[in-house]
Amino acid sequence: MKAIFVAYNQAYNQEIVEVLQAFGQRGYTKWEDVGGQGSVDGEPHLGSHAWPTQNHALFSAVPDELAAPVLAALKEKDDKYKDLGLRAYSWTIEQSI
Repeated sequence: MKAIFVAYNQAYNQEIVEVLQAFGQRGYTKWEDVGGQGSVDGEPHLGSHAWPTQNHALFSAVPDELAAPVLAALKEKDDKYKDLGLRAYSWTIEQSI
């Protein structure tokens, strides 16, 4: 299994879940109102008066063969809307219950 973590602009809202669902992935955990700032460029998303935008974050455990296609679909979305901000990471899950 692979873990996928996605941090994304709140404007994406349900679209990120829909990417998972398009690959038959049902399970995920989502956090809303997550602050942050990208490491390369873009504005901070802190939910403050100066920086009112916020992020959401999502975690999903997917079968190994789904990790690359899901990340590719997320990259396509990020490439299309660069100003919004989206980062996704995957790593191997060694054990789960």
